[in-house]
Amino acid sequence: MPGYAGTLPVWVQGLPLLNAVLNSFTFMFLLCALLAILKRKITLHQRFIYAAFSTTAVFLISYVIFHFMAESTPYGGDGLLAGIYYFILITHIILAAVIVPLALMSFFTGIKDMRAVHRKWVRWTMPLWLYVSFTGVVVYVMISPYYSF
Repeated sequence: MPGYAGTLPVWVQGLPLLNAVLNSFTFMFLLCALLAILKRKITLHQRFIYAAFSTTAVFLISYVIFHFMAESTPYGGDGLLAGIYYFILITHIILAAVIVPLALMSFFTGIKDMRAVHRKWVRWTMPLWLYVSFTGVVVYVMISPYYSF
C-alpha cells in the first residue's frame, strides 16, 4: 500500500462511499444553485455555491487520504462495460483537473461582483462541474464491486 502497512483501517475503507456521497451532494447543490440563479435569487445561489465548495473541499481531503493509504483498485469488468467505465473515468479525471481553476475563477469573480466576467466563466464551469460530480458517483458505483476490502 502506498502509505500504510497492514490491514486498511475500517474508516479508510469507508472513504470511497463517503466520496460518492459528497459528490452526490455537490451535484445537488450545483443544480440548486443553477435553479436559484435562473430565478434571480442571488443570495440563495451563493449559499448553494458555498455548500458545493464545502462538500468539494471535504471530498478532496478524503480523496487524497484514501489514495495515500490504499492501493489502486483495477476495474474487473470487460467488454462494453469496461470501455464505458474507462471513458467515464478518463473524462472525469481530465475534467476534474480542469474544473479546479475554473471553479476558483468563477467563485472569485462572483464574490467580487464582476457579473459580466463571472457569467463568461460559469458558462463553462457549471456544466463541467456538474459532469465531474455526477461521474464521480458513476465511477464509484462501477468500481466498488472490485474493492478488495
